[in-house]
Amino acid sequence: MNALSFSAAFITFFSVVGPPKVMLSFAGLARLHPLRQLRTIALIATTAALFVGLVTGFTAPWLLDLFHITTPALKLAGGTIFFLYAIGLVLGVHLGADGTDRDAPDLVSGVRELLMPYVVSPLAMTGLLVEAAARDSWTWRSTVVAAYVAVLALDLLCVLLLARLLQRTHHATIELLGRLLGLLLAAVGVDLILDGLADLGVPGLDRVEE
Repeated sequence: MNALSFSAAFITFFSVVGPPKVMLSFAGLARLHPLRQLRTIALIATTAALFVGLVTGFTAPWLLDLFHITTPALKLAGGTIFFLYAIGLVLGVHLGADGTDRDAPDLVSGVRELLMPYVVSPLAMTGLLVEAAARDSWTWRSTVVAAYVAVLALDLLCVLLLARLLQRTHHATIELLGRLLGLLLAAVGVDLILDGLADLGVPGLDRVEE
């Protein structure tokens, strides 16, 4: 395994699905679920994200070929979905959450709240597919998947260690951080869309990226 390639892949996944982004989602759940249940939700969600990541990473070239998806189209789709999700955060509308089970939250409702931002994060899945399909090599795909798994392990560790702190975080603080993070994530989504358009050869975008 190439250490430099692993480091680059790790940094990529840390930026799109690392603790700075994931912890805010768990902070929202911490207000509704008891400590033990919150940790169980973290374990289940991380296991699900791990399974999705393994399947996506190792089968990336075949998935793209099966659905006839190009890399620019994938970037445009992933960036658009995440942009809409981020706008929801800015406006205080949590897309993907149906609002049920608020009075009696359970494990299923907790995991369901984490589907979009964590288990099947559009940015993380886009990154996995693009990176894993970049080279036709099992060694490279193993490197990309290993980096993704390492970030998930870090996410889980942070949640387990900071669960009590998350429960004590004030609701207003969570909302403030959520809207600020939404603004930043919207910019990331726009950047991914511009990247996809640049790959398609749209004129003038090379100057924007500079």
